[in-house]
Amino acid sequence: MNGLKVIYLATADARGHLMRAQLITHALRANGATVDVLTTSEQGRRFLAEFDIEATMLSPHYAVQFDTRQNMLRKATDANVAAYLFHPGRMLRDVWRLRAIMREATLVINDSFHPALLFMGCMPRWRHKVVHVYGTSLRHALETNFKHRVPGWLATLFGRVVALQIDRSRARLEHDFAFGRAVHGEGNSYRLPTPVAIAHPPPKRRSTDAATENIKASARAPRAAVYLNPHFQDIDLARALENGLSGAGVSAHLVGEGYAERSGWLAQDANWIDHAVRSDLIISAPGMAALSVACVYRRPILLVVTEQPEQQMNAARAKELGVLHRTVVWRGDARAFANAVHTASRELLAASARDGADSTPSNNAAPQSGIATARGESGHAAAMARLQSWVSVLSALAQRPR
Repeated sequence: MNGLKVIYLATADARGHLMRAQLITHALRANGATVDVLTTSEQGRRFLAEFDIEATMLSPHYAVQFDTRQNMLRKATDANVAAYLFHPGRMLRDVWRLRAIMREATLVINDSFHPALLFMGCMPRWRHKVVHVYGTSLRHALETNFKHRVPGWLATLFGRVVALQIDRSRARLEHDFAFGRAVHGEGNSYRLPTPVAIAHPPPKRRSTDAATENIKASARAPRAAVYLNPHFQDIDLARALENGLSGAGVSAHLVGEGYAERSGWLAQDANWIDHAVRSDLIISAPGMAALSVACVYRRPILLVVTEQPEQQMNAARAKELGVLHRTVVWRGDARAFANAVHTASRELLAASARDGADSTPSNNAAPQSGIATARGESGHAAAMARLQSWVSVLSALAQRPR
């Protein structure tokens, strides 16, 4: 990949985009590419710095708006996007800046749907460089954003304009937690499995040690790996989650930037994936990354579902594909939420014990079971393969005539 220069713009609305950016950036750099990363908030820059990525902030003006329970605020988001598009010191300024930054770039990655690169990706002068990266559910949510909120003809027109902008770009890399391998579709459209962090492989043990460890593992309390993105800030929700897990006899590794000041929680953990792989249960919102971790490393997952359209679609898809999961919804009733977490946790742990935590969608790969170490080793190889598929596709795009 010598000579490949990539600009990677990752929006900082949630951490999934940033996590994907750091994974792909490190993989491309390891293969000889030069990658410069841009993002959209100081918090995003700090997040990436934890993974040894020095990012530049493009501007903080564009952002999806959420409340403290990760419910998307549609009207506030619409107002923010409108202000970004039409204020002369915002999108036009970003386009002008990007114009200079991307001059020497081979590819410019837009993860996910930053308006400046949506515009530039359909313009003759720049479209041959722009590659859109997005989740299957996110594109659908964007194109149908105004459905049932404005007159039908206007909602349809909006969806068609967005689709046109996306489809005129150099390439489109659509990812999903349930995709098993990279598939080259029509034109320069690709379907790829969502990349996940690569866990450190567990240390090798002698057979007698392994038997001893299994006995110890069966005697210890079940453990959960919890990750809630920064939009979760409601203290009552955190307290109810803790109470539900405690009542179920489940200890937890708790990570969430919105709860950085709360006892027992970490704002960030660059090694969270290792805790997830060695846990009995994962708890997170139904983002593509969290569901991919559950599928790749064969872990049951408890999904905290909120008013976020693409994540609701992900949860529905998890149900459709038979991923081992349960859902809980926060409606402001702490006791009801704690009881739901308690019940769902116990059900998932029981189901995991029965079937070896087979949480693999049927169209992904053959189900695997066995002790956690064996599943972790299998997941390590699967995570490596997912990431390599991204490197291969981007390398091929860079070499293909424009």
